[in-house]
Amino acid sequence: MTMIKKGLIFLIITLFVLGFTQINAQQNRYWVFFKDKQGSKFNPIAYFDQKAIERRIKSGIPLYDSTDFPLNETYIKKTKACVQNVNGHTRWFNAISVTASPKQIQNLQKLVFVTDIQAITFSAVPTSKPFDSTLTYSEKELLEIQTSRMQAKLFTSKGYTGKGIRIAIFDAGFPSVDKNPVFRHLIKNKQIIKTWDFARKKENVFVSDVHGTMVLSCIAGKINGKNIGMAPDAEFLLARTEVKAEPFSEEENWLRAAEWADKNGADIINSSLAYTYHRHMTFEMDGHTSLVAKAANMAANKGMLVVNAMGNDGAQDWKILATPADADSVISVGAINPYTNFHAAYSSYGPTSAFKTKPNVVAVGSVIAAGKSKLKKVKGTSFAAPLVAGFAACAWQSKKSLTNFQLFSLIEKSGHLYPYYDYAHGYGVPQASYFINNNASLHNKKQTFEFVEKGNQLIVKVKKEFIKKKPVSANNYLYYNLKNEAGFIEKYWLIDVYQQKAVVINLDDMAEYKEITVHYKAYTSSCKLGD
Repeated sequence: MTMIKKGLIFLIITLFVLGFTQINAQQNRYWVFFKDKQGSKFNPIAYFDQKAIERRIKSGIPLYDSTDFPLNETYIKKTKACVQNVNGHTRWFNAISVTASPKQIQNLQKLVFVTDIQAITFSAVPTSKPFDSTLTYSEKELLEIQTSRMQAKLFTSKGYTGKGIRIAIFDAGFPSVDKNPVFRHLIKNKQIIKTWDFARKKENVFVSDVHGTMVLSCIAGKINGKNIGMAPDAEFLLARTEVKAEPFSEEENWLRAAEWADKNGADIINSSLAYTYHRHMTFEMDGHTSLVAKAANMAANKGMLVVNAMGNDGAQDWKILATPADADSVISVGAINPYTNFHAAYSSYGPTSAFKTKPNVVAVGSVIAAGKSKLKKVKGTSFAAPLVAGFAACAWQSKKSLTNFQLFSLIEKSGHLYPYYDYAHGYGVPQASYFINNNASLHNKKQTFEFVEKGNQLIVKVKKEFIKKKPVSANNYLYYNLKNEAGFIEKYWLIDVYQQKAVVINLDDMAEYKEITVHYKAYTSSCKLGD
């Protein structure tokens, strides 16, 4: 993901170039919702891909569901006659996207079959910051780190490479995927099942921004016999949804792409796109306000696992996640620094504005990915998300009977920090050993520290045998958080341990906090405060 400042500069420049008329046209886009689907005919066997049918049966989801029915054609025709343009539609929400003037909207509101009209106000924020690079020794090391942090070789050793799992990727474009040697195996083995450009309404997605190419490589890329991602044998649906010249059309495209992915049998959706309110209202990030968040939840209710980047606003004024990462049923992925293993400064923070826990997990955010003509070093939660999507494909292959919600829960539990949680690291980096060892807990049963109350102080005392002589080690980090009376995390820290008295807290200053939770060397424990 690109940092927000650059995203804003780009947006401002774009708006000036497009001119006043085009700005008005963009801002006059609306969702028009219909009251019913009366008279619609639907044949699920003819409509759905066989894999979509199998997914529904496995998850106990009815094949004949009204949210999948087509829209009422009479309603569409009457609406089209009242507006400037019809841009697209969504079966799931029984709505069409239109471009219309305020007067036309007033006329639409009088139609008896129209139940609601909502302005389209979200615009996409890029989620990467690429730069050219040759593969130096350190970059070869990084290529290894990006998957080894999730124990990729454990999956590979058991033959879990994403085979049989279908992944839909929503992004800005996939240039050179059809020619790049990194994806030669996908072309040769016909693993790219379908493609669709929702902006140009064409099948060819091998154009435009290279961002999608890099994201795909983080799931399935291979070069010189080495995997860039963890699921080189998965199948793919590639959707181009992001259009720089039309910043307010992307939410529409995401909705349509989600329905398309469902129809065509996707098991997993990977979205490295994040949407923020154009007036920067962070309270909108509550998991149920934006239509794209509702669509992400709907996709999950259809049996798909939705993986989304948190966003790259951690060092900016916005700071928190962007939608649809705020959706409850989305695995929202933050980024960590590959060398320190703690939160990458740019990675957006949780929670949602409704205090729901986000991110769910994290992965390495600085990676080696495939560009148009060579490998590049890039960074952003855009690239952490596909690493987790690839992990999820392998995990699902290893336990095919799981539903998407069961897999969601197990991925959280596989996090290296679980059950510890904070709003920067989530439950940590998913670990393949959790799935290989039949959900065996990664939690250390051997106590590594204890709580000692001395006077008005609470001391987190680390046992001698668990203190390393050399500080500044990723394995030497101690995490702790403080929760309020409602059970919400108020503050959290990460420290390097170099002495037994790792944390000393003055209890007189803790009146507003009710519990401290500490994690150190795979051992987690909590202590009540103020009792």
